[in-house]
Amino acid sequence: MNPARIVFAQVIDDCTLIVKFTNDEIRKYDISQLLGNPMFAPLRNPGFFRNFRVESGGYGLVWNDDIDISEYELWQNGIRVSDGDQVRHLESTHHHLN
Repeated sequence: MNPARIVFAQVIDDCTLIVKFTNDEIRKYDISQLLGNPMFAPLRNPGFFRNFRVESGGYGLVWNDDIDISEYELWQNGIRVSDGDQVRHLESTHHHLN
């Protein structure tokens, strides 16, 4: 089964993303596990971390030509969120699929 695509994503602190998928499921993803990899080291900078876009088609989050996280990784290793109020609040300030 192919994972759902990303509808929107929002940074909620210096290491955590909230991601909503096309199947209306919402997952929380902690990037801390990636920071040991030198490729992801720039994500330690909060300003850089917050400056991403949703890839066309919802296939991932992209920071630059070298750093991205696939929808599969976000789906597979994200933790399901059930707090609809928090998500509705975030939707007003999110990065949307273009």
